[in-house]
Amino acid sequence: MISYEPLWRTMKENNITTYTLIYKHNFSPYTITNLKRNKSITMNTLEKLCKILNCQAESIVIFTEDE
Repeated sequence: MISYEPLWRTMKENNITTYTLIYKHNFSPYTITNLKRNKSITMNTLEKLCKILNCQAESIVIFTEDE
């Protein structure tokens, strides 16, 4: 199962909001919704998030056991 729990912590540490991602970095609201619902995203989106937040993928997404 995909979890973006690390993303929300990393965004908070960097003072980046979803509003900033949408209006400054041109993320679609649909992508933000996918992140909030722990749905899959493209590698391109993951790379873009890593560049914006100056971090590695493990600071954005983790994989957990299905329950």
